Amino acid sequence: MQTVFTLARLQRASLFFSSCVIIGIFIANWFRILPSIGVAGIAVTGIVYACTYRRIANWEMWPVFGSLFSLYLLFLSQGLNTDTANLGEYYRDIVLKLPFVALVLGFWLMPAMPSRYLRWLWILLIGLTTVAAVGATINYLLHFREINELYLHSKVMPTEPDHIRFSLIITLAIAVGVLLLVHQAILQKWRPWLIVTIVLLAAFLHLLSVRSGQLTFYALSGLAIIWLVLKKKLWKQAALIVTALILLLAISFIAFPTFNNRVYNTRLDVSKVKQTSAKQGKKYSIAARVYSYKAALGVWRDNKVLGVGKADLEGEMAKRYAIFYPEMESEYYILPHNQYLYNLAAHGGLGLLVFVVGMFYPAWWARRKKAPLLLAHYVSIALSFLVEYTLETQIGLAYVLFFLLLALQGSMPTEDNDPLWRPA
Repeated sequence: MQTVFTLARLQRASLFFSSCVIIGIFIANWFRILPSIGVAGIAVTGIVYACTYRRIANWEMWPVFGSLFSLYLLFLSQGLNTDTANLGEYYRDIVLKLPFVALVLGFWLMPAMPSRYLRWLWILLIGLTTVAAVGATINYLLHFREINELYLHSKVMPTEPDHIRFSLIITLAIAVGVLLLVHQAILQKWRPWLIVTIVLLAAFLHLLSVRSGQLTFYALSGLAIIWLVLKKKLWKQAALIVTALILLLAISFIAFPTFNNRVYNTRLDVSKVKQTSAKQGKKYSIAARVYSYKAALGVWRDNKVLGVGKADLEGEMAKRYAIFYPEMESEYYILPHNQYLYNLAAHGGLGLLVFVVGMFYPAWWARRKKAPLLLAHYVSIALSFLVEYTLETQIGLAYVLFFLLLALQGSMPTEDNDPLWRPA
């Protein structure tokens, strides 16, 4: 068996299936099963390795992988807290969350991929992100007036994948590109092209004007500035980044109507939060989010320890909406766009504790390792959870879990002697 399933072949298979996940994130609307094929392939590759070589390659890292797997056990346990009428929704949810089993198992069982494979995968992400950004820009130019008008009504230009996940992916791609340049992990002839790509992606992020992605972008930029000043004492480089960010904002205000309209809409949106009647704010994204937060907290106050179960959450939210906002029609009811509040209401205080520990333990494990890519992704995850229930969609789940495990690959034990930077 070992002559057929050699380590080199299995690692190439892992590279192929990982590529399927990344590509699938961008074409899920046309080939929805591709990310699932990639996820299943990674799991099967890991199982084949473990059976062939009779070992678990990363056994000593069981606390890291176990912490992520514990999240699936949390979701699975909610079947005990679900009304019979909503069991169908419960089964759909545990199927959606299967990557917490398949991806975690696959990456745990298999030895870490070679450094060059990791770099190829991250470069693939940058390339696909650039292609998707170019496509969205062309569509914007073809529908200039209509799309600019959308931004005055809490909507944005169409993108693939959806605009919230895409804005986070753009920020992650920029972070990867910067790290590849800093660590000189790309051929010299490609460095100018990568620099241009990073600049264009940063500009497109402001043209797209999605608050989630921009918040993450400036948070990561702020961390980079702090690191340059406090750790490296590189004041000039920090000053250059600050100047570049100020120029980027100024140019965006001048050149991008979408950015201007988003700023105006955000100010109007925030003002609607203060309205005494939900009739005034129900059509605005920030105000609607605040209403959902209040309804979710109402659900939690009545079910503090164990929550109501995810499958029952929508019905329980509707009851609180009817009490807190009787003037609001049911078509405007939304689930809490905050992963922490979502889990607090669905799983209770105990479930939220399990979720936070399970989700963020790998960051604690890597705290003494040089893992800037993992840190960048965790910043993105933590911030996205504040404004979205990121894990409740196929693409959001793939974005969070797959790239988290891919970044972890860079910190896993390996016999790879590649002299270039190992993305971690």
